[in-house]
Amino acid sequence: MMNGIDTIIQRLNIDAKAETDALLEKARQEAAAVAARYQAQADKEAADLAARNERLAAEREERLISAAQMEARKTVLAAKQAVMEETYAKALEKLRNLSETRYVEVLTELLLQAAPHGVGEVLFSAQDRETVGQAAVDAANGKSGGKLTLSGETAPIQGGFILKDGNVEVNCAFDTLVRLQKAETAGQVAQRLFG
Repeated sequence: MMNGIDTIIQRLNIDAKAETDALLEKARQEAAAVAARYQAQADKEAADLAARNERLAAEREERLISAAQMEARKTVLAAKQAVMEETYAKALEKLRNLSETRYVEVLTELLLQAAPHGVGEVLFSAQDRETVGQAAVDAANGKSGGKLTLSGETAPIQGGFILKDGNVEVNCAFDTLVRLQKAETAGQVAQRLFG
């Protein structure tokens, strides 16, 4: 999708995968310990009630194991969600702290993708408008031969931009892009875990 953002997110995803694997292993060990405790409890109850309540003990054991498995899935999912939240927060922070040159490059690439016809008015945050706005618009126009213009208005965003073309707005604010990527990844994680 976006070279600069994709590279950063890909790097963070690799780091996050390693961290996730470690957390998953810990979660699996905890889940195994929980399962072992439930199993031990179920075995004790089954032994105490063997003659009279064998059928009831087996049902209880099955319920306890199911509860342990559900608890293990919840623990794994919570660990993955925590890692994802941290990963995307770090990605957003890195985007906001790029060098000015790299920041202009990322904004230029985003502008080229958001405005394939090279037309529109670009709104930045007040700070970005003053520091990098014109440079990003000029760079995008230079690469595409487009006619993007720097808006006199600003947007209440912390990075990225909003592209207006008539009544159509394309929100390329970094927090929006990262939130959309996070939602897509969260769906994939949940599907792999419970699907």
